[in-house]
Amino acid sequence: MTASERAAESTGRRSSASQKKFRRLQDRMKASRGTSSNSLTAMTASFIDVMVIDSETFTYIATIFPKVRWAAAATVAAAIPLAAALWYLDRFRIRRLTALAGCATCLTLLTGLSLAKPVHPGEAFGDDSYVSGFARSGVSALSELMTHGLLESDAVVMDRLKSVPACETSGKPPHILLVHDEGSFDIRAVDGIKVPQDYGNHFRSFDGKARHFLVEGAGGPSWYTEYNVISGLSARSYGGFAFFVTRIAAGRVERGLPRALQRCGYRTFTIFPLFGGFMGARSYQTGTGVQHFVDGEELRASVFEPDRFYFENAARMIEREHHKGPMFLYVYLTANHFPWSYPFHEELLADWHGPGNQPPEVDEYLRRQTMSTVDYPNFLARLKQDFPDDSFLVVRYGDHQPDFAKLIVDRSIDVGELGRRLMAFDPRYFTTYYAIDAINFQPADLSSALDPLDAPYLPLVVQEAAGLPLDPSFAEQKKILQRCRGMFYSCAGGAEARRFNRLLINAGLIKGL
Repeated sequence: MTASERAAESTGRRSSASQKKFRRLQDRMKASRGTSSNSLTAMTASFIDVMVIDSETFTYIATIFPKVRWAAAATVAAAIPLAAALWYLDRFRIRRLTALAGCATCLTLLTGLSLAKPVHPGEAFGDDSYVSGFARSGVSALSELMTHGLLESDAVVMDRLKSVPACETSGKPPHILLVHDEGSFDIRAVDGIKVPQDYGNHFRSFDGKARHFLVEGAGGPSWYTEYNVISGLSARSYGGFAFFVTRIAAGRVERGLPRALQRCGYRTFTIFPLFGGFMGARSYQTGTGVQHFVDGEELRASVFEPDRFYFENAARMIEREHHKGPMFLYVYLTANHFPWSYPFHEELLADWHGPGNQPPEVDEYLRRQTMSTVDYPNFLARLKQDFPDDSFLVVRYGDHQPDFAKLIVDRSIDVGELGRRLMAFDPRYFTTYYAIDAINFQPADLSSALDPLDAPYLPLVVQEAAGLPLDPSFAEQKKILQRCRGMFYSCAGGAEARRFNRLLINAGLIKGL
């Protein structure tokens, strides 16, 4: 058995364990309904949490768990005199060589354990392996760091990006709305699923086409796709550090759709459903050009809200700001977020009757998608009615498939085969949708709106559809799209992405990586 096969088999075993944890977590969240959404967390720390230290993450934890601040302060206050007392009172000493030998032995055993049972990012979501997971992640993180650093990039490239010219547009550009449709995809891709009548219309663009979107996370990491569609880059370029991509990129990656739109006179906004410190979202997005970041705390939102809640906030923001010039507004939706073990806002679809799918989460998933098929058209109608003199380009995308999808895409396989497919980025588990709509506006150029399309190309599609000239970095990325037929990181074994990352580093658009 090869090393990759052993790793895949290990991933499969972990996938099985993760599903058991997933079920337990569903039960716990169902039991906690009606209580604060902050009463439960389901992530364990890894060594990279120590490597990548940012103030936003500490603020986020302190905000959702206020008692942690006092516990941390008390621990530090007690630890300092205790350490001093132990140093003074403990008379037991060992030789330096003995200590070094013991340290080397421990490191050797830890390295062997890490190689025999590598850490999978999914282990962060669970309720065991606290010490083991932390220790093993240290070995893998240091190995990755020594191999290619935090970000994969070529050492040298001969080409250079040109200087950024002024943005010249013909006519008044449209307002641009980018809608992050949490956990959504066309579930008809799964054989045997029964869906409501006219289900597929939600995934079609204004031109009647249904376009497929290839993302980089399966069943959970929304921030991978956030990085894709904001920076136009691949989270996979971070290797084993991909789980922390937005935290690492914060303050280091300046290239992105918001900054490119700023060049053309746009003012840039984000409506974010959580506290802005989650995965460094605020720092990351403001570093890429988002000027006004409104988070869930400012919105006074619970963690999960119906789509209409965020659309209402978006409409009010447009009403306040649209007369000042073109707007870019990045809006997150959360209605279709995990868990699907209870009716979310049951009163909004009181007459809903599920088609009888298995597992039962599928029917609740479909019910929430049906809510979206009501709220989204209503939002478009409101924009058309309230802003008759403004034009809008609206682009929606599914950030990943729901977590249960990987278990039903192919029910005939075992967990070992599932693990191998996920590691190989089998598109069946990473395909969602993207859709383009327009109000009082005809999209200018959809030549890059390929089907399927890798997520890092979406900023390119948005700019061309809006009729905006591309800056040199996006013009270069369009050449990659054409060469690679809509693929990005997977093209030429990652060579195109590594070359492009180096071009951005040389241009000063990526710093410190």
